[in-house]
Amino acid sequence: MTNNAPTRHRLLTATAAAAATAGMMLLGAGMASAHVTVSPDKTNEGAYAHATFSVPNESDTAKTDRLTVSLPEDTPFTSVSVQPVEGWTAKVQQGKLDQPVDVHGTTVTEAATSITWTADKTHQIGQDEFQTFTVSLGTLPSAGTDVVLPAAQHYTDGSVVKWDDPAGEDGQEPEHPAPSFTTTAAPSDDAHGGPAASSSPAAAAPADAGTTDNGVGMAGLWIGVVGLLVGAFALVRTFGTRKN
Repeated sequence: MTNNAPTRHRLLTATAAAAATAGMMLLGAGMASAHVTVSPDKTNEGAYAHATFSVPNESDTAKTDRLTVSLPEDTPFTSVSVQPVEGWTAKVQQGKLDQPVDVHGTTVTEAATSITWTADKTHQIGQDEFQTFTVSLGTLPSAGTDVVLPAAQHYTDGSVVKWDDPAGEDGQEPEHPAPSFTTTAAPSDDAHGGPAASSSPAAAAPADAGTTDNGVGMAGLWIGVVGLLVGAFALVRTFGTRKN
């Protein structure tokens, strides 16, 4: 009678290794998705958009107490205002542009160059938390423009994470991608009209992208945990089979 124990042992060992590897990969993917992102409710050229920044805390030991977002100067916004957030103060920094810019027929020499939010001690972003910040931006530049909004995330331990990496040419996501979206054509019936479809996944997301972003992260986390548990169970089966 043929003894299938060695074959079964090798099969269970391979299954355990594959499950554990898959769990670790998915766990890592879930954690890597926690980036500072931006989601506008409109992307069409000439529009005024409400853009929401989602800011997760990625430190195990410190809290996020400040966020600075840089605004484009080659396609400046003529109107910038912030939605109040409890426990946070916001400052819109104005500055003179290096070169005058024509914005829909108007020559602009000075514009908002950055926005900084600072938290009081009781509203800092802690572990397993995120915060959203919504701003009104206008007017949006011509269709096909990549609106890049680099962010600097400050922590209470003095460290700073700069979300300013450009998108990779090979399609790979950089380590610290800059929040961005791409403008689309204006609706034919109203140059300043309602929401338009966007070619950018971030622009297509709902205004509260923090929920979506964290939902994806949590899904990856749980899938990773399940993978690790499956691997552990298979290893237990393996050792049990060898003992018998």
